[in-house]
Amino acid sequence: MIQVFVTGGTFDKEYNYITGQLFFKDTHLPSMFERGRSTLEVDVKTLMMVDSLEMREEDREIIAFNCRRSLHDKILVTHGTDRLVETASYLAQSGIKDKTVVLTGAMIPYAFGTSSDGFFNLGSALAFVQVLTPGIYVVMNGRFFPWDNVRKNKKTGFFEELNG
Repeated sequence: MIQVFVTGGTFDKEYNYITGQLFFKDTHLPSMFERGRSTLEVDVKTLMMVDSLEMREEDREIIAFNCRRSLHDKILVTHGTDRLVETASYLAQSGIKDKTVVLTGAMIPYAFGTSSDGFFNLGSALAFVQVLTPGIYVVMNGRFFPWDNVRKNKKTGFFEELNG
């Protein structure tokens, strides 16, 4: 069983066609699993619906607390990309032991359809969480990165190794 924690981010944003603003309604994860014909056993729990630019330390502690207390040793966290690395660092330093925790997100909301990278990143994260050794990882753009060797390149929008 894979524990999935939803925290918000662009992954789950909706578009208001009247105002042009993005907003949260509900997570898209269940429909994404169904559309992707996933046969994995997953337990999806929404912890919060927060844009990562607005995420506070208290929010990160909620994520860490839920990861520590989860009965499952494979955990996937959907998260906004702007502060994803900071949360990965927080989780790595929060006492999570013997669990594989993968954080992933999207640059374009899933609700935007085929232009979204969310579907691809979710599939990659599901695969990586099953095969990586215990630790904290960021999975984006088809790659995985240890929590302490990754950054989001603000110019390209891609995640990359710090030492690469």
